[in-house]
Amino acid sequence: MKVLVVGGQSREHALAWKIAQSPLLTKLYIAPGNPGTASIAENIPYSKIPDIIAWLRTNPVDLVVIGPDNYLADGLVDEVQKLGIRAFGPTQAAAQVEWSKRYAKELMQEAGIPTATFRSFDNLSSARAYVETLVPPVVIKASGLAYGKGVVIAQSIEEANQVLSDVMEKKIFGDAGNEVVIEEYLHGREISIHAMCDGTHALLFPSSQDHKQVFDGDKGPNTGGMGTVAPLPWITDKDMADIKARIVEPLLKALRKRGTPFRGLLYPGLMMTAEGPKVIEFNARFGQPETETYMRLFESDLLEALDACARGDLTGISLTWKPGAACCVIAASKGYPGDVEKGKEIQGLGSLTDQDIVVFHVGTKQDGDRLVTNGGRVLGITATGENLRTALKKAYEALGQVSFDGMQYRRDIGAKSLTP
Repeated sequence: MKVLVVGGQSREHALAWKIAQSPLLTKLYIAPGNPGTASIAENIPYSKIPDIIAWLRTNPVDLVVIGPDNYLADGLVDEVQKLGIRAFGPTQAAAQVEWSKRYAKELMQEAGIPTATFRSFDNLSSARAYVETLVPPVVIKASGLAYGKGVVIAQSIEEANQVLSDVMEKKIFGDAGNEVVIEEYLHGREISIHAMCDGTHALLFPSSQDHKQVFDGDKGPNTGGMGTVAPLPWITDKDMADIKARIVEPLLKALRKRGTPFRGLLYPGLMMTAEGPKVIEFNARFGQPETETYMRLFESDLLEALDACARGDLTGISLTWKPGAACCVIAASKGYPGDVEKGKEIQGLGSLTDQDIVVFHVGTKQDGDRLVTNGGRVLGITATGENLRTALKKAYEALGQVSFDGMQYRRDIGAKSLTP
């Protein structure tokens, strides 16, 4: 089977790394890929949808696996399917559960899916008037795609009004902030859930947890994710069954009812509250850096499962997972998630010989013989172990052998989930 993976960060690197292990694979391409994927796939130098489609017309493959959310929002699945090629990922209409938070909230309300109370606004003065009626903290979200950074938790009404001005007037999140969703603040512990869906059925991955804020102790601004752990020792089988029955399956049913069945990876971010799981947001693709952790534990044939989803029939597919735990710790550039300097030489990767360590590239670039930084998040250091404590110990030991000027990372990834 010939496969094209679309994307160029650590999520796509991890997916390609796992797909490359499938006996079904005959040729693997990735567009545009990165220096890390060059050893396992043929990097194709295209990142724009028209260029990808033009390449597919002359280089047909059996399956296209789409990583980033913006490609789904812009309808790449629809365009690939017009060529008669299978695509893993939801259509543009089904992916609206991610690219419009207002749409997702209204769909949850219609389907009876537990979530925070909310109001949506496309007018700044109306949004400010509503905020004045609330008791902080107040959650403010850009309704459109903001690459994981479009959520701010305001601790006061004054801060909330400033955030609204920043998002709706100053456009700090671009057009994603033309509309905002204002929600109640949910108390609890946040988790990530991934579900492979064929439009009707869902197969859930183990629970995982991302660490969004840039600094230790969940301090500082939101990022695209600073690290993940899986599975979570405090999430039970009953919790997972509850999440599937109350959240995943009702959403699939609601989307089928609207004539937009969801085929691909559904990723609800949840808060485990005193009243049970509640949806923070829905994503329509693999998470980053959750995928990097999941792929280290995934034991089944990933390509077989991806293709079954794309065909719309998961019947007969089961997902198996390696025992133990896995983690991913992100090494980021100084200044992230703000402006960063690129071109810093990365050193030490060659010293990582432990087979339990795999490094996925997020933002790197080959500069002659040098591997240099090329973004805010640079590397995803992943490790596996017999338990979470062991995996984390290995990951942080590996980080100690890697360096580039200004490298920063959180030193408390997974700490809240460690058991005595």
